[in-house]
Amino acid sequence: MAIELYNQKGHVCLMFTHLSDEGGEAVQANQFLIVHEDHGCIIDPGGNMAYNELLLTIGRYFSPQKLDKILASHADPDIIASLDRWMTSTQAQLYISKLWERFAPHFCKPGKTQGRIVGIPDAGMRIPVGATELVALPAHFMHSEGNFQFWDPVSRILFSGDLGVSMVKSGDAGVPVTSLAGHIAKMECFHRRYMVSSKVLRLWANMVRDLPIDMIVPQHGSPMKGPAVREFIEWIQDLSCGVDHLTQANYALPA
Repeated sequence: MAIELYNQKGHVCLMFTHLSDEGGEAVQANQFLIVHEDHGCIIDPGGNMAYNELLLTIGRYFSPQKLDKILASHADPDIIASLDRWMTSTQAQLYISKLWERFAPHFCKPGKTQGRIVGIPDAGMRIPVGATELVALPAHFMHSEGNFQFWDPVSRILFSGDLGVSMVKSGDAGVPVTSLAGHIAKMECFHRRYMVSSKVLRLWANMVRDLPIDMIVPQHGSPMKGPAVREFIEWIQDLSCGVDHLTQANYALPA
């Protein structure tokens, strides 16, 4: 069932938390549908397990043939493994980092993506959705080399990809976190391993600190809203992670 993150004046943001539940084998993942009047886009549509319910939900708002865009934060299989099916059932374009625009077709049958992939430049871009727009914000090396987050200026939601992830079950992923203190234990291990360096995190924090954000919604785990938004930005900017922890011992022949 879709979780309504925002619904005002014809602008709707929906979140799906349970579509990758298959006996616990797959990591929990969130998918997102943004509707603006009779236009829409999907953010990080996920794998084949998520496809059917997403398609049915779109049909409640408009014909799937009117789906304008598929936005991918990066090119991992939990992000766009279902791309072939979306390229078949809709006329949507895929927006993805220019680093991955020649890799994404590997998810599809030959010819399916021809003329339908828009490579997002490293600096990001503004992406029209009907009469409004989403903003692709640079999030490189968090964790992917070519990585973007998507900020919705109407709902003031930042769809943050793999930044802000928490390792929780799908039933808990739909419950927003308003205080970070009790949530860090569900986030810390992931960020220390998957985020590339503390330098990248500081640069990101500087970019978003003054951006009007009411909610940060990651691709895995729970949304953060209210005080937790600023608390997360302050926490993540000082986190040591990734290459900060590596020594020669991490690059040695196995015993």
